[in-house]
Amino acid sequence: MNERPNDGMTSGDPLAPGSEPPRHESGLPATEPAGQPTRQGSGYSSAPPPGAGGYGGAPAVASSGRYALAGWWERVGATLIDGIIISIGALIVLAIFGSVFSVGFFADEETGVGALIVGLVLGSLAVAIVALLYAPFMMARTNGKTLGRMALGIRVMRADGAPISFGFAMVREVLIKSLLFGILGSITAGIASLLDVLWPLWDDENRALHDFIVNTRVVKD
Repeated sequence: MNERPNDGMTSGDPLAPGSEPPRHESGLPATEPAGQPTRQGSGYSSAPPPGAGGYGGAPAVASSGRYALAGWWERVGATLIDGIIISIGALIVLAIFGSVFSVGFFADEETGVGALIVGLVLGSLAVAIVALLYAPFMMARTNGKTLGRMALGIRVMRADGAPISFGFAMVREVLIKSLLFGILGSITAGIASLLDVLWPLWDDENRALHDFIVNTRVVKD
């Protein structure tokens, strides 16, 4: 990771040069649960506690005391996995709605077709709602992770070290990533969306454009 001056980032940025990870009231780093063995250098002073860095664990901290940034391929891979999960869920929801509303065919074909169309419309609406709430719900429960990010061992982190709340995740994932860049992408023939995806390749902190807006980083977990 390139070392550089802290040019305007939020005070307390855990990725700023020379900064320390957030700490518990007990004085231990926030990445180490109170009462658990502390890390020294690149490892633990004793065997790591069960589940360290797992479902609700804390981000990984390098021996320098700074968080290790996630790579571009890790971010893309996590997005693809999440997309596959949402797609499978969408197919299941549509199949359920379609099968339930297709019972109208037993009355007559015209009624059955109308019922099936209504079922698919309602199913599509349900899929859209679930797709929009999936990431915020998961991130609020796991402090920055989705199933795809879990699989790749990464998580989203706020620059000030604050927890990822449902509201904050909604702003980042829905309002900024989906809505704002979706609109900008449609206006610019997809260029804005492509830049958002590719920006971590040349940013020295691997930030996408939406990370700049909400001041987040994606780090190894």
